[in-house]
Formats: sequence, C-alpha cells, structure tokens
Amino acid sequence: MKKICFILFFSIRCISGSFGQRITPDEYVAQYKDMAIREMKRMGVPAAITLAQGILETESGNSELLKKSNNHFGIKCKISWTAGSVNHDDDAVGECFRAYKNAEESYRDHSNFLRGNGRYAFLFKLDAKDYKGWANGLRKAGYATNPHYPDILIKQIETYNLQQFTLEAAGEIPFFDASKYKDDVEIKSITGAQDESNLNPEHIQFAKIIINGSLALFVSKGTSLLAVATENNINLSRLLEMNDLKKDGLLEKGQFVFLEKKQKEGAHNFCVVEPGETLYDIAQKHGILMQSLVDYNNLSPYENIVAGTKLNLKPPVIAVVNNISAPQFNLPFKKQGEIESSNTHEVQPKEGLYSISKKYGVSISQIKEWNTLSDDNIKIGQRLLISK
Repeated sequence: MKKICFILFFSIRCISGSFGQRITPDEYVAQYKDMAIREMKRMGVPAAITLAQGILETESGNSELLKKSNNHFGIKCKISWTAGSVNHDDDAVGECFRAYKNAEESYRDHSNFLRGNGRYAFLFKLDAKDYKGWANGLRKAGYATNPHYPDILIKQIETYNLQQFTLEAAGEIPFFDASKYKDDVEIKSITGAQDESNLNPEHIQFAKIIINGSLALFVSKGTSLLAVATENNINLSRLLEMNDLKKDGLLEKGQFVFLEKKQKEGAHNFCVVEPGETLYDIAQKHGILMQSLVDYNNLSPYENIVAGTKLNLKPPVIAVVNNISAPQFNLPFKKQGEIESSNTHEVQPKEGLYSISKKYGVSISQIKEWNTLSDDNIKIGQRLLISK
C-alpha cells in the first residue's frame, strides 16, 4: 500500500512539474522575435536589443512581474501613465509598474517609451546594428541601475544570436528626428514623490493654424505621433482617428496633423491634384474627412490619382440627363496606350512585403491573402495583387 501511495505521489509531482516547466531563452526568442522585428521597423529600436532586454527583464519569460502584468521590459509607472498598473517589489517595496493586456501592448509601449523620451534620443543616432553602443547607451541614459546591464545585454545577444533579427529589419528603419521630443517625466524618488529638479524637457514647438475650420499644425518628417499627442494633451488613439491614420509611429513625410475633427466638406467646391499628391495628402491639406473625399469622387482610399485630376471637395452636383439623375465625378484621363495595372505591383530588388504594404497602404496579411502566399518569401520580378 505504501508503495502504491509513493508511486501515485511521485506521478502527481511529475505531472504538476511538467505544467510548471520554465521557458528557456530560446523559446522566449522564438515566441517574441516577430514582435521585436515589427517594432524595429515601426520605431527603430534594434530587435536584438529589444529581445535581450526582454530575456533579462522577464527571466526568459518566467518572472513574477510578467505573469501578473504582461510587462516584458520592467517599465515603471510615470507621471503620464494613466492605464493599468501593478505593485511589485524592485528597488523599493511595492513600486508601481505598468500593466498591459498582452505582450504586443508591452512591446509597443517599450518602443514608444524609448522614442518619446528625450534622454534616449541620442541612441537613435547610432547605427541600429551597433548593439554594443545601444547596450551601453541604455545604461548611460539610466534605463537600469545595474552597472553590469550593458555586459548582460551584449552576452544575451551573442549567446542567442539575436543580431540576426536586427539585420533582418535593418533596411526598413524609419527616419528619426531627435529634436522633436518631450521627456516622459520619471518619478525619481523611491517614496513616489516627483523629483523634477534635474529635468529639462524639450517641448515640441509648432505653429497652430486653422484649416477649413479645424485646428491643425504642420509637423515635420520623422516626428513621433505619440509626442504630438502628449504635447497637446490628446489621447493617441483619438489623434489617429482625427487624422485618418490606422497606426502610430513616425511620420514618413511632413504633413498637417489635426488636433480637432476634420470637416465633412471642403471650403471650396473642388481642387486640382498636384504632382505627387495622394488622396490622403489632399484630405489633410484641405481639412476634409478622407471618407468624404472618397465618397464625393467615387474612389477607393488607396487609389492612385493622376496629377491634374479635378476632385470634388463637396458633394458632386447632380446632373439630369433624360430625366435620370446622376452624380458628376471628375475622373482622371489615361494617356493613349496606357495599360491599366494599378492593382498589381512588380517586386523590385531589396523589396519585402513590409515595404510594399506601406507603399500601397495595405496590410501584409491582405497581400498574402490576395496572392495566396503561405509565407513572406517573394521573388524579384514577381507580380503581386495589391488591391482586392
């Protein structure tokens, strides 16, 4: 009987032990490498650095803080943080740490945190492939108090070959303008009191203007939308919505950014498309909702338009022909002999699905679906559908 009880006890211990098995660093990397690569392409933080920090801060995905907060990078609550939080013992007892719904939120906030904080701005002047410079720079900027923090990150990168993920995204890093940031003020003292005596935030300086009755400002290329939202006390998701944007990040070119909702109609009846302008450019230039511009001209949001095209900025005039009413749309004329191929794209050297998706304003998953691609591999000269 004792033997049977022992066997049952041992079996139960083995089963419970298997459920509580710790994640290895290699398993952590396999699970989160795609997030790190995606964030590097979005914000420019080297994927190798992100993964090395994740391995260290989460104990390879096994830390108590991670389990109760989904916080992969040990980011503490700051003055500007208004979302979820948890208390956890770190440098002091019961410190406030940010909490997230999932890992992706944590990875995005990590990138935003580094991009939107003035004391880390110098890091983005470094070559993204310089992981030693980044590791030492993080310590210098005060990301961690451990004096061996850079050595630990470097060892993680070299031991687990994390540099390969940085190299994978190195050609798609966004432009960075280090002068357009405001510090995310940190709570310095362990008692929770605000200590701002040694802080000198650089505020974004933009001239605000009224376009078609809505408040806007012109923002230069490389500016963080998160920084614009923070500076103007606007929720980031609200700022994106008001500007017909699907995702945050750095602006790829200078443009007007609206701080109030745009109008349904333009101030004028129509406009003429200038060389290089997109429908989005025109919507921002004239302070009109993108959906309205699309509806008034019977177009799709991602349609390429020819310079010289006349576009309605207000509902089109209804013409009566043989007692039948029909809206008058101003569509571009094609040159003689021009072939309709606006819904396809021929893959060029060094292009990937990411760059193609950005070029046409569609998602990678959409391109893969339209072309029945099972993975991200494409070949030079391959013709892809880029619209449904």
